[in-house]
Amino acid sequence: MLSRQSFQIFRSISGPPKKSVDLPKYDLVIVGGGIVGCATARQLLIEKPNLKIALIEKEKELAVHQSGHNSGVIHAGIYYTPGSLKAKLCVEGLDLSYKFFDEEKVPYKKTGKLIVAVEPEEVPRLETLFTRAQTNGCRDIEMIDSKRITEIEPHCRGLKALWSPHTGIVDWGYVTKRFGEDFEKRGGKIYTSYPLEKIEDNLKDSAYPILVSSDPSFASFETKNLITCAGLQSDRVAALSGCSTDPKIVPFRGEYLLLKPEKRHLVETNIYPVPDPRFPFLGVHFTPRMNGDIWLGPNAVLAYKREGYSYFSISPSDLLESLSYSGMQKLVKKHFTFGIKELYRGIWIAAQVKQLQRFIPELKYSDVTRGPSGVRAQAMDSAGNLVDDFVFDSGTGKLSNLIMHVRNAPSPAATSSLAIAKMITTEAVQRFGL
Repeated sequence: MLSRQSFQIFRSISGPPKKSVDLPKYDLVIVGGGIVGCATARQLLIEKPNLKIALIEKEKELAVHQSGHNSGVIHAGIYYTPGSLKAKLCVEGLDLSYKFFDEEKVPYKKTGKLIVAVEPEEVPRLETLFTRAQTNGCRDIEMIDSKRITEIEPHCRGLKALWSPHTGIVDWGYVTKRFGEDFEKRGGKIYTSYPLEKIEDNLKDSAYPILVSSDPSFASFETKNLITCAGLQSDRVAALSGCSTDPKIVPFRGEYLLLKPEKRHLVETNIYPVPDPRFPFLGVHFTPRMNGDIWLGPNAVLAYKREGYSYFSISPSDLLESLSYSGMQKLVKKHFTFGIKELYRGIWIAAQVKQLQRFIPELKYSDVTRGPSGVRAQAMDSAGNLVDDFVFDSGTGKLSNLIMHVRNAPSPAATSSLAIAKMITTEAVQRFGL
């Protein structure tokens, strides 16, 4: 439930503009009301307060999809390839996030995080991860033994673990709305219920060469520049200005279990497995939530709809698009057994509990219930590789130097959002001459 403060944020957010003779004119329009779009809009007005900027979102409010359907973890940057944008932006984003939370009185908790090796063959991978964390500049990461594990998390068992004291939790959906509120306070305009349908050449008006339009009953926007941060729809939005279909967004649904309230004492911090490089996803883990819930999971299965959060949410066209894509077919062939196991764990709770018992042996099947789910916008190339870093594009034609598409902003995009916003703003200022 939204707090009174959260509700007040939305009182000033406009619905879609109606048709008029004089179309709304902006220096810049941003597409996408998720955390990356809202953080970018805010950052642009921090650095360029004289710009007239609008943000458009197809849903009735901000943060409806990935930004409001995630684990809520503030990541430290341990896993990511040294030197990658993903690693750099996560480490920077963590500090920027905590600074924003403290200044704006956003509730959060520094719960910390254990990455636990429970089998001897996992220990060398954990040591490699420790070296990676140090290379990435993650602060105060420790390699700890089994005794220290139980001191931090009494019900957890393991041979060794990495301890990350600066990992935390927050409601990223609420944070997104606070970014939107700040953007409006600085003079920005937010239009909800405005799905983007066309990006057109408006070169007859050299001052505002881009026409951005939705349903014919709504007004179009005339704008000098355009940035899109469309998440689950990012490849489709990019295609509106002539971009390649690669990388394609393939939606993967992650299904969580919930620890029953009387068993929440079993988990106090984030407990994660050691990643197995043979498989494309991380594996099940334990995640405390700001409201006191404990999420367990997720698995990772193909979603039957780009914004489908259950087995019964199906879009035949979305599903056909995913299954007919050559990259998806190659991924399935490569990881068929892994995929079947993930599907099995989603259907049979006991199979997922068995994985979780590796870390907390006293956990029982009767201690859990089915929980929420989220859909991850996984960018994939035609060779079947999961695209692990950021992808930016502009399309083709006369407008290409006036447009920037964020084609892929992978997890941990929420943690990295303020750092991503700074990077996009720097690029936009240079590219567009703002």
